[in-house]
Amino acid sequence: MGRTDDRLTRRSFLASAAVLGIAASNLSALQAWTATPRRLPVTATPELPDIQFAISDYLSPAVTVDGVMVQYPPVYTHHLTCTLARTPTVADQAALAAALDTVEASYPFSASGVFTTIAYGLPYFARLPGGVRGPLAAATMPRLLSDPTRYALEEAVPGPTDVGGNPGQRKQRFNLPVRIEGNDLVVTVRSDTTTVLADVLAYLTGNSATLHGSHVGNSRLGALLQPTSSRLMFVQPGLPRHLADANNLPYAGRINPASPMWMGFADQQRAGAGPPPITTFAGDRSARLTTAVAGDYFDNGAVLHLSHVIEDLAQFYADPAEPFTERVQYAFRSNPIPSVGNADQFTDGGGPAFIENTYFGADNARRDAQGTGTYQGEHRMGHLAGLQRSSRAADGTPMHIRADGPGFDSLDIPDGSPQPKLHFAIYVPSADFFANLRRHQASLDLVAKYHVDDSDNGFERFITATRRQNFLVPPRRHRAFPLVELA
Repeated sequence: MGRTDDRLTRRSFLASAAVLGIAASNLSALQAWTATPRRLPVTATPELPDIQFAISDYLSPAVTVDGVMVQYPPVYTHHLTCTLARTPTVADQAALAAALDTVEASYPFSASGVFTTIAYGLPYFARLPGGVRGPLAAATMPRLLSDPTRYALEEAVPGPTDVGGNPGQRKQRFNLPVRIEGNDLVVTVRSDTTTVLADVLAYLTGNSATLHGSHVGNSRLGALLQPTSSRLMFVQPGLPRHLADANNLPYAGRINPASPMWMGFADQQRAGAGPPPITTFAGDRSARLTTAVAGDYFDNGAVLHLSHVIEDLAQFYADPAEPFTERVQYAFRSNPIPSVGNADQFTDGGGPAFIENTYFGADNARRDAQGTGTYQGEHRMGHLAGLQRSSRAADGTPMHIRADGPGFDSLDIPDGSPQPKLHFAIYVPSADFFANLRRHQASLDLVAKYHVDDSDNGFERFITATRRQNFLVPPRRHRAFPLVELA
């Protein structure tokens, strides 16, 4: 009997790896090093938030690490992109609503259970009567206050340094063109354990009739949802380094063993994320970018930008070898440099992993590019300084919430080898807001004006985006195939 149980366990593990789109060896390495967090009790209300992705109140409170306030998301997040076999009906809408409710009845709405979010791309809205510009969408879709002829949801565009979308742009190792995807929807599930993610995804896609060990019946969605990509990310201090060691990556010893991110700098600072309402179409007292108001169909909705990014860590860490003082300026800024690191600038990252996400004003990037007060007087562009040209409201409040993290898989890799990834996801109040944010991240206008060398322009030369798409995240009350009931 023991041997049979072992075989069933192995079979279940392999099935989970297949569902999550990751090699069994790498899933095994992740699970071997993952420590299930001991999360503190939360005092959130039992009524789940209408803003689907407003989960911070259901996580453990933020903690201070090396003087920086951070709040860790669930360890694992999985993005499952899908097309639809046909236009959904009212019966399909009811089936999806029931399936999502069943998931939340089977698992607690917490990191130890599961958080589920669903969002819809323009191809979904094109299926509705009249299409994206038809009367149904036109009557409900929020529009930009700055230009009411434009919807808050527009399709993603190539980033300014994406290959294939910009003449002359090339990358050193992963010179791959970006593709604007055409998915109908994306299902995002988040949990501290991969077994929960695999269990929920198998149920939602019609491949299982059980949840949390109990028979719940078929979701009746299997014939409708057609998965197009499976993307698993992980966020826990030390996991990237452990995975690099397990795979004998040549630069493993230069990854900070305390960091939850491949490039060595934590990105979970509480000061870097806005309150959920500011990221929605209806906005809050700090900022409102669209025509939506409370009570509208999509009031508590937002735009999700999802992209797939390959990180060239061989170049970032070792080709040529650059000290911590260079890498920290790529990540943050040069005026002032956040830290000069350790005497040994290379081993274990060469400096701290946790650095505060401080706002020095929207003009900080220009001063860096000019070389005004920068470290060693160089003309530089920091990733964070560039973003902050447009990432915050007038009162300094961040207007986005990121839901991304490292991955390690072979998606879009020509030779099929697993490579370090950033599975990037961000919630914002409009597609236009994100397009500006991405343009300012690169700040090619300042780079050209003030003669910043390409080798000093943030993370741009180290990252290759191969997929991009924008989605509309409806309020919870309309999360199941929105607008179908009105068609």
